[in-house]
Amino acid sequence: MHELALAEAVVAIALQHARGKRVARVELEVGRLRQVVPSSLAFSFELVAQGTGADGAELGIEEIPVRVACRACEAESEVDVFPFACGRCGALDVEVAAGDELHVVALELEDAPVTAVRR
Repeated sequence: MHELALAEAVVAIALQHARGKRVARVELEVGRLRQVVPSSLAFSFELVAQGTGADGAELGIEEIPVRVACRACEAESEVDVFPFACGRCGALDVEVAAGDELHVVALELEDAPVTAVRR
């Protein structure tokens, strides 16, 4: 379950940027090629955040579809099945343009500093 390792990284990033403030919400963009199960990531996030400045924080996950750019006709299209092919001309000579990302895109912080942290 790689979601636990991803959750640990997300919490670490959130806490680093929170600089001692309580984290209320973390928003992620997760590409479909990352093969993340959103419910598993949310559960893992809740588990890892316990006792930290992110304890009780909401996790928002936006799934990013896979888009490819065709080298033959230069079209960009969304794809769902492998092998990836251009939606316009059907060529298989494509490059992934989106769908493999994993980004923390926003943090919502509370003004109150974190007081007691168990860890």
